[in-house]
Amino acid sequence: MKAVNVAVLGATGAVGQEMLKVLAEYDIPINRLVPLASARSAGKYIDFKGEKVMILEAKEENFQGLDFVLGAVEGEQSQVYAPMGVKAGAVYIDNSSAFRLDPDVPLVVPEINGEDAFNNKGIIANPNCCTIIALMAVAALHKLSAIKTINACTYQAVSGAGQAGIAELERQMKNIANGEEVEVKTFATQIAMNVIPFIDAPYGNDYTKEEMKMQNEGRRILHNEELKVNCTCVRVPVMRSHSIAITLRTEEKISVEDAQKAIAAFPGVKLIEDYQGRCYPTPLDTTDQDLVWVGRIREDLCDEKGLTLWCCGDQIRKGAASNAVQILKKLIEE
Repeated sequence: MKAVNVAVLGATGAVGQEMLKVLAEYDIPINRLVPLASARSAGKYIDFKGEKVMILEAKEENFQGLDFVLGAVEGEQSQVYAPMGVKAGAVYIDNSSAFRLDPDVPLVVPEINGEDAFNNKGIIANPNCCTIIALMAVAALHKLSAIKTINACTYQAVSGAGQAGIAELERQMKNIANGEEVEVKTFATQIAMNVIPFIDAPYGNDYTKEEMKMQNEGRRILHNEELKVNCTCVRVPVMRSHSIAITLRTEEKISVEDAQKAIAAFPGVKLIEDYQGRCYPTPLDTTDQDLVWVGRIREDLCDEKGLTLWCCGDQIRKGAASNAVQILKKLIEE
């Protein structure tokens, strides 16, 4: 791999920091690293591979000479900064939702549709975290027989709402332990010792935007415009890693045995049959690593062409930072 000039936009945020960590772990050959952030962070330093690297302000002149920009900012900011990166000649790999449904922007999970990344016009989009985790779990089955429908319930960690979500759960657990009144700021209601079956804003059809992402993005990633997804997204009092219960229907029947073999062989996935005496993963098992763990594969009792499974994955890594770095790695390798 040739050495490249890489910027991490939003380098001081949770996903940006994780991107820096993954860049180092994957040993991406970097000629020049440029951490970009707001004006208030400019001039401070971050640690990268044992060296201090100064943070620069995210403005047009600081995109010059870059080969890649990893975007870890909100969608409105990406719409401002992505054109700056493209104008400077860089490929902008965006973690926000800004470009995911743009037909001119490839939406990529490298293990599933990695070749799409090469058809970019300067911008590549990272899918939603639950979309990545769910599709990693079922992509092997789609290769055996086209997936027609997915019914999914997601159990999403508070870190999906950023540092504020983590702080809220920590604070509320302390409130409860000390017999104090629980303070609610980030979520609509108390999350400690509770679950909240509503994530993101309404979509307009009694579902939320988060719930529609798996269908809208899944169609693009699997190249399957007929895919139908029914999804309920639930926030749970877990710090990190999302879990998803999936029931799917394929065009042709797939046996449990064939499903297990296919999933076990799929890159980036770990089949769980007997792990510490259990046949399923948990969020804690999958935290701070990049594999999507899949277990409890069984026949759907309502549909002879259906299968049901359970999966978990770290949404900060494979669901965000690592997926972006893997896209970058694929581009510079080939």
